[in-house]
Amino acid sequence: MNSTENANAEGHYKLMVLAIVIGIVGVYIRFADFQYVNIVANIILIIGVLLALKSVFAILK
Repeated sequence: MNSTENANAEGHYKLMVLAIVIGIVGVYIRFADFQYVNIVANIILIIGVLLALKSVFAILK
């Protein structure tokens, strides 16, 4: 598999869409009203960022 085929692999973009959705959920949870809202939102947002970085670096590889 050459680098162009690897960059255009469908799995990378599915992972990126999943990361974006998780990041948006992390942002919207900040508007919820419960005791540990900031901690939960930050953890979810960090998970989304890590997945996005993983997919970007896999595309660049």
